[in-house]
Amino acid sequence: MSAPFIAFCAICVTVLKELNLAVDEPYMDEPFHIPQAQAYCRGEFSYWDPKITTPPGLYIMSVLLKRIFMFKCTLPMLRLTTSLSLLALPIVLTRLLCFHQRERPPSSFLAPTIGALVLSAFPVAWFFGFLYYTEVPSLLFVAATVIAATEQRHWLAALLGLVSCTFRQTNIVWVLYAYAASQLMELRFRKPQGSVTHTAWHDPSALLAGPGDLFKTILSAPSILSTILPKFIPYGVVVGLFAAFIYWNGGIVLGDKSNHIPSLHIPQLYYFIAFSTAFGWPALVSGNSGPKALLRDVWARMFGSTRRTLITVLTASVMSMTVHLFTIHHPFLLSDNRHYTFYVWRRIYMLHPIVPHLLIPGYIACAWAWFLRVGQDQTLLQTLVLPVLLVPTLLPTPLLEPRYFLIPYILMRAQVVDVSSWGLALEGSWYAIINAATMYVFIYCPREGVGRFMW
Repeated sequence: MSAPFIAFCAICVTVLKELNLAVDEPYMDEPFHIPQAQAYCRGEFSYWDPKITTPPGLYIMSVLLKRIFMFKCTLPMLRLTTSLSLLALPIVLTRLLCFHQRERPPSSFLAPTIGALVLSAFPVAWFFGFLYYTEVPSLLFVAATVIAATEQRHWLAALLGLVSCTFRQTNIVWVLYAYAASQLMELRFRKPQGSVTHTAWHDPSALLAGPGDLFKTILSAPSILSTILPKFIPYGVVVGLFAAFIYWNGGIVLGDKSNHIPSLHIPQLYYFIAFSTAFGWPALVSGNSGPKALLRDVWARMFGSTRRTLITVLTASVMSMTVHLFTIHHPFLLSDNRHYTFYVWRRIYMLHPIVPHLLIPGYIACAWAWFLRVGQDQTLLQTLVLPVLLVPTLLPTPLLEPRYFLIPYILMRAQVVDVSSWGLALEGSWYAIINAATMYVFIYCPREGVGRFMW
């Protein structure tokens, strides 16, 4: 076990111990999850709290740990379920990062890379790694699904993907992402030279591609169907099982459907870009060319020619229309002042009706920055597949909730392959500052009549 990983584990254990001492009663969503898990621990598998909207994967995971390690299903032991997932995250993310960087993983799985340790400390994952929530186990199994798929172990990937869906229903989208990411990398590097597929398939470098290339890619898609469709069979089984669940359940939401009605919420995509940039700016500015080159390239993409300027103005106009028509002021967001998003919404987005529209140029610039960084060493489709699959996960969700952004952020950040050493140090320091501040406030600064602040 490497020294950095030992330090990571030691910090996690210390924080968990301190949190359990200070927060000795279930908090926020835990009063729903904890009794449900304890009912499963007693063997009462027919019991279900109708307020719970996610599948029982987290509770089953706790039952398995109880039977293997003879745990008791007390609050500290149940929180240990998610903390163990957080401890395993660097091991899994190491292989994910190595896949995108096209490097061999370390010989010892207990020696995760520095990049993986930094990414595992991502503030939203870190925070919920100490509470009995589904976020970190869900992320762990999604990342494992992607890794198995990229290693061409498709039946294992499908099984892991199915398990991930028992934590969050929307993970079915990331099962499809795992399949698509594996096939696009396979087509890029392992296709036989001189074959019909090689000559017909069109998927150019992302940064050199234009709108016409996307059209050519779509037209060339039939040439690869015979190559990629047989490998979809395991994932098709998972999709079929998921469709059967939807039919049986009468919708995607379990339990309390009244407060989780799907609504068209286009600005969620803009919030995701803002969220990703606020947390991931060190990865954006630390490329080989430096921050000045990135700013110059973003400006060129937005205003580098008359045509690009017109496209930017048109895009901003359409976005402004969607902000006006599809912004949702969710009652949970407006009423629960124990979340940081409550204050972001009140003090930024509701400061003046014009503010959400003034942020639009920033959304566009940040989107281009991520495209340029992610597409640095990828093809057009490799770069676009995640944004495309992001749409069905975020558009129907009416609530602005950082946890919804966790998995797509990690998958997107993993695609930025040329973060320098100083960039990783900056990113790790930025995460550490946020984690220290949010955890200190949560543990030691509860407000009378309000409670503890959290993501």
